[in-house]
Amino acid sequence: MKQLMQLVGISLIVGSLLMLSTKLIDPPPSKGKKDVIYVYNWGEYIDPELTKKFEKETGIKVVYETFDSNEAMMAKIKNGGTSYDVAVPSEYTVQKMKKEKLLIPIDHNKLSNLKNMDKSFMNLPFDPGNQYSIPYFWGTVGILYNHEKTKGINFNSWNSLWDKRLKDDVLIVDGAREGIGFALNSMNESLNETDEQKLEKAQNKLIKLSPNVRGVVGDEINTMMVQNESDVAVVWSGMAADIMTENDQLDFVVPKEGSNLWFDNLVIPKTAQNVEGAYKFIDFLLDEQNGKQNTEWVGYATPNKASFKLLDKNVREDERFYPDSTLRNKLEVYQDLGKENISEYNEAFLKFKMSLN
Repeated sequence: MKQLMQLVGISLIVGSLLMLSTKLIDPPPSKGKKDVIYVYNWGEYIDPELTKKFEKETGIKVVYETFDSNEAMMAKIKNGGTSYDVAVPSEYTVQKMKKEKLLIPIDHNKLSNLKNMDKSFMNLPFDPGNQYSIPYFWGTVGILYNHEKTKGINFNSWNSLWDKRLKDDVLIVDGAREGIGFALNSMNESLNETDEQKLEKAQNKLIKLSPNVRGVVGDEINTMMVQNESDVAVVWSGMAADIMTENDQLDFVVPKEGSNLWFDNLVIPKTAQNVEGAYKFIDFLLDEQNGKQNTEWVGYATPNKASFKLLDKNVREDERFYPDSTLRNKLEVYQDLGKENISEYNEAFLKFKMSLN
């Protein structure tokens, strides 16, 4: 019994020493996540000077990471790892993230600058009442072309892309919704079409475009169009605006049949660890002066009416990037079509890309 008590005593002493050593080894308590926010955004989609300004005004450090597709962004948030506080998904991805409960509801009372937003860009079908998202930028998909080298071709219709004079001269952004989308538009069909026969017709029509296609690419479009390596490209409006600043022979048009009206949105992922900081960052971006600065740097259209009023008159009245109501009525927002239908779009676009080889 005495030996047992001695063993118990020794065990208690050893345990105490271990506990003490653990306390000595452990780092001091951290300040938590209140002094940093993690932002997950598309590349070159915010003025770097604004993040510096936010850090200076709030004392909150911005850790900024980028993604190149909605699918990659959503997968990373869903799988965990980095706990992003703010992310910027497109409209149909907001729908997906809502369904999978990956987003925190937005408390509008915490956004003092929400009043600056244009009401026509709020309360849209992909997020009624903006319960989970706030519009960041919006734009269209259209045709960027060299007006000096393509004289005689009227790009007011998507069907102009099939003109035989454009052999090996057309670039297309690498996106299934965009590629199959403009083929559907050229046939006056919906961008959210799910009928198999219509999708097959769009695929076949796109394959017929193959002789004219120089490549299906990403950011390389910028360099190729600036350096006149191609004369025509199907691109997003903001990308077109950026490229046009470096080549005055280029022009941009949204064809008469209609096109995509897309929205990128600010959201707070479910895994956010600094929700308070996320609200501060979003509200900072909604400020009219900050919004103006960001719009001028990014080049896409702003849904912030207060910032819009501060832009140069030539920008505000440029209907290529701020379409009038007649054309706006022909624009469609991408809907979440479900995995099966999206797989059909991806497969159809892949068959088109294979036809280019």
